[in-house]
Amino acid sequence: MFSVFKNAWKIQDLRKKLLFTAFIILIFRLGCNITVPFLDAPAMQALFSNYAAEGNIFSYLNIMSGGAMENATIFSLSISPYINASIIMQLLMVAIPPLERKMKDDPEGGKKLMERWTRYLSVAFSFLLGFGYYTILRNAVDVVTDDAGVFGALVIVFTFAAGATMIMWLGEKINEHGIGNGISMLLFAGIVAGLPGTANILISNVRAGAIHWIVAVVVALALLAMVAFVVFVTNGERRIPVQYAKQVKGRKMYGGQNTNIPLKVNMVGVLPIIFAQSFVMLPPTILNFFPGLEDTWFGAVADTLEVGGWLYTLLMFLLIVFFSYFYTVITFNPVEVANNLKKNGGFIMGIRPGKPTADFITKSLNRITLIGALFLGLVAALPNIAAMINPNLSSVAIGGTTLLIVVGVALETVKTLESQMLMRHYKGFLE
Repeated sequence: MFSVFKNAWKIQDLRKKLLFTAFIILIFRLGCNITVPFLDAPAMQALFSNYAAEGNIFSYLNIMSGGAMENATIFSLSISPYINASIIMQLLMVAIPPLERKMKDDPEGGKKLMERWTRYLSVAFSFLLGFGYYTILRNAVDVVTDDAGVFGALVIVFTFAAGATMIMWLGEKINEHGIGNGISMLLFAGIVAGLPGTANILISNVRAGAIHWIVAVVVALALLAMVAFVVFVTNGERRIPVQYAKQVKGRKMYGGQNTNIPLKVNMVGVLPIIFAQSFVMLPPTILNFFPGLEDTWFGAVADTLEVGGWLYTLLMFLLIVFFSYFYTVITFNPVEVANNLKKNGGFIMGIRPGKPTADFITKSLNRITLIGALFLGLVAALPNIAAMINPNLSSVAIGGTTLLIVVGVALETVKTLESQMLMRHYKGFLE
């Protein structure tokens, strides 16, 4: 991996992209240290130290934001509004027939339409979540200063919303001028910045005697094994062999070569985990926004979905499987691949062109997707199971999922760099 970055640094265009991405990440990290007016940062840190001990939703969101929440900074909301807006737009594009036809008939125009409405929804969610977090902080002890008033409430909410909107804008700038997916890169930067804090919690529990040092060593080795397992499965693929028929045009013969259709085991990356956790944490989040629901049936449901609990783990596992299939269907169309093969004289050995080819690719894709979905679900669930066995490992339960996201984003970035270097080193027919 380091050799890839070293070789990419030697290419001027890629060096500019890397420097631009690093500059945007620097801005993001600076914003994670600018305190919101009318909020007391020390009181906020004391509040989140209790959350970290409990291992609830806010400790998870704090790690996802790179510690921005516990420091009461302008980027406290992180990418949560954008993720929620993306989930809703992806579902609407499939659920509403006119939008689905728009995506099929005009993919480029449909993509721009989805991006535009995702931005609008992100801004709306930014204000909604900003107001919800302000409500929670107002009910906490000494977090909101006494001189805040109505003006202070407006400043806090608008600052939260502006910070989330700026994160979305920074991510789009990385997409345009940097390397990798912008939102994923910012999520990566936030998680990496928060990993030392997670490790510090584990070390503190070992020193306090809450966790035996042998258990800590086993957990560390398990995380290393998990990283190796993630890399192995992420790079795994099934290659469907394709042969092109020979065609005689004039005095020349075309075709006859053999190639393959690569089907990745983990075709959709870390998106299923991100979206599944956003869904499963929605009830506890709503309960924290509206404490009056604590004594209702909704409060009972939210309590059973406590981070690291058995129902939380099971529901997250099922949602990861669902989103894996959902995004595979969106990003890969077997019918279109079969039609392209038929037009170009390609066929799969033993399979007739047309619908039988599409059915064969669909069947193979479903099997591969199932393996990838089970892999993602198990990697995300195993740390939670360990935390249920030993509650002092709650920080590891959160760190297991974030570690999977970090490894996935790092691999995707390296592959993007490799493809960029391959494109620039291709000599072409003129040479």
